[in-house]
Amino acid sequence: MTEILTQTLHGREIAYRRTGSGPAVLLVHGITNDSQTWEPVIGRLARGHDVIAPDLPGHGNSARQRGDHSLGAHASMLRDLLQAVGTERVTLVGHSLGGGIAMQFAYQFPEMVERLALVCSGGLGREVSPLIRSAALPGAEQVLPLITAQPLMDAGTWVAAAFGRLGFKPGADLAEVSRGIASLGDTERRAAFVRTVRSVISPFGQRVSAIDRLYLAEHLPFQLVWGDRDPIIPVAHGHATHEAVPGSRLEVFEGSGHYPQLDDPERFSDLLSDFIATTEPARHDVASLRERLLAGAST
Repeated sequence: MTEILTQTLHGREIAYRRTGSGPAVLLVHGITNDSQTWEPVIGRLARGHDVIAPDLPGHGNSARQRGDHSLGAHASMLRDLLQAVGTERVTLVGHSLGGGIAMQFAYQFPEMVERLALVCSGGLGREVSPLIRSAALPGAEQVLPLITAQPLMDAGTWVAAAFGRLGFKPGADLAEVSRGIASLGDTERRAAFVRTVRSVISPFGQRVSAIDRLYLAEHLPFQLVWGDRDPIIPVAHGHATHEAVPGSRLEVFEGSGHYPQLDDPERFSDLLSDFIATTEPARHDVASLRERLLAGAST
């Protein structure tokens, strides 16, 4: 198990895992998860990379940030963490909500991003699981304490039955989603979850989209990874994004769900290591960015 470190930022503790040496890789987890989601791949990646995996505010061992739970606020926190630990540029890897945060980070701080890899990412289409949409409904704050009550979580059988009806297969999907739901028994974690969900999701689907800005990613080495049985965010979003970004790569894990990095950590680690080894890190150029913005505005 990778050691958990802490860094105080703006008066609050941010937890993160860090190991290895070489080109820096920042792993950003999804909602209700934490850096443990990456544990099966951290050791493999650390053989040739400096791997940094934070717990987002309100997740895992990190304190909850007050007020702003937007993608931009999370991206700014990641920028501050990297600055605090002395890392200037990274290959950015985001899973689920972390994918949306990664894209926002690349948009806000392009000079810090060498490559971008998105894993079953949010922000690339409207469709999303009813399980996630339900957290955006009015009154979710009152319902969640009942769902996450300890006697129910200890029983466990209702979780498997309910999630099975939503398309979650036994294995990584069911285990990680169940672990995430269990974490919401904590009041602080529950508040962070609801506010984060509502910043990006409505009862009708995803409300934040990067589709109209994907042309800005054409200069970045860009890897997409998806499970073809993802019950939370459909693999169709990955195919559509791959078609929209010339030069992007798409790897679909057959039989995998929302957590391909857990379903097959060896394949995932090899894929990411190869992506880094076979691409040149992007270099931010203000003049080139201006040209892309103007060209995008005219289409």
